Amino acid sequence: MKKLLKIIGILLLAIVLTGFVFVWVKNEPLPEGGLSGKEADKLAQQMMTSLNHQAWQNTATVSWTFRGSHHYEWNKAEDIVKVKWDNHEVMLNTKTQSGIVANGQDYSAADIDKLTQTATDYFNNDSFWLCAPFKVFDPGTKRSIVTLADGRAGLKVTYNAGGSTPGDSYVWMLNENYQPTAVKMWVSILPIGGMEFTWENYQTLESGALVAQDHKAFDFLNVELTDIQ
Repeated sequence: MKKLLKIIGILLLAIVLTGFVFVWVKNEPLPEGGLSGKEADKLAQQMMTSLNHQAWQNTATVSWTFRGSHHYEWNKAEDIVKVKWDNHEVMLNTKTQSGIVANGQDYSAADIDKLTQTATDYFNNDSFWLCAPFKVFDPGTKRSIVTLADGRAGLKVTYNAGGSTPGDSYVWMLNENYQPTAVKMWVSILPIGGMEFTWENYQTLESGALVAQDHKAFDFLNVELTDIQ
């Protein structure tokens, strides 16, 4: 038994060390400096135009499923979204971040507050993967054109306010048509600075706006959006 426990301990230590080395190797510093002002704003506008931002503005409703577990019916025109996960359902006001628990169970006020906060956090995160390129001019954002460690140029957007995790930064990589192909993230919920996700498999909504369905990293992870309507 002691020998078995020793082997298990060695294996666990090896896993921890491997994870530490992986994070250390993959971690990138946030690029600083670069061009800001009109040049960066122009590039941001070109990125949004490539995805038909005006059509997104005119999209009254959109629904999608995030990684098969969180389901959304978003009435953009009314700032109301139905958030469903597990056996919970919350009607959330995206402006006031107030909510109504809609599945008929008898919840306490504390439970309702907790479920509303969970729905808010889920929506803030999961809607990013749907429409982040359209949010680069949100209040509290700052834009600049930076050069990454590998020499690629990117559009850096820092969110100094808003959402669930203000202070997060993203650097967008664009193709020759200014369409996003990938984004690097410096965010509080990820242990690796500069973690890169693709922005691919675009779907055109009925309104004409383009949204990416797949966001892949490390050849094994995909933040997938399905049932987009």
